[in-house]
Amino acid sequence: MLKDEQIVWAIHQMEEDIGPVGPSLDSRTPFQYLVSVILSAQATDVSVNKVTPILFKLYPDPKDLMNADVESVERVIKSVGLFHNKARNIIKTAKIVHEELNDVVPTDRKGIMALPGAGRKTANVVLSDVFNEPTFAVDTHVSAISKRLHFVDQKASPLQVENKIVGVMKPEELHQAHHTMIEYGRKYSMKLAPEKEVCQLIIDCDKLNEENEAEI
Repeated sequence: MLKDEQIVWAIHQMEEDIGPVGPSLDSRTPFQYLVSVILSAQATDVSVNKVTPILFKLYPDPKDLMNADVESVERVIKSVGLFHNKARNIIKTAKIVHEELNDVVPTDRKGIMALPGAGRKTANVVLSDVFNEPTFAVDTHVSAISKRLHFVDQKASPLQVENKIVGVMKPEELHQAHHTMIEYGRKYSMKLAPEKEVCQLIIDCDKLNEENEAEI
């Protein structure tokens, strides 16, 4: 595995490669962003951004969405996948946010995770992107990079990946690190065999890993 300072170095190298990057989901309000993140589970941000302008034009606020017909919502979000469950979840979430939370999205992880369709990843994304909290969300790109570059063991869980990154990065760097790693995962494959690898950072991390193992 890479040492803590080597992980920080590797993430900074990714940031130099990718450049400034931020959230790619479109929305106007914290509630809309929450809904967008729930919809993005096992879907691309591009696909979500294609349906949310229609969804939020029809149902801009929690009260509007909680009173929506589930089949109507399904028709709007059908292309993002898992639309049956997602439609029910965002309607239920809207009802809770309106009736129990006075239209205010929770600003803590526990509160967000209590909403239908919102797991730890969703909570971390919303807390970081909307409320500027020092949280770090782990998606498939972040997980794949962390394992391929030897930040964590190949069998590491999303929570273990999260804890490793949070443990080595400065709190104020977590937001940028998350979005950088997502874009880095989109740009470079993490599945090439070492002998066919073309990404210099991956090659360098393989070498560092070998050197670290030799020291043990």
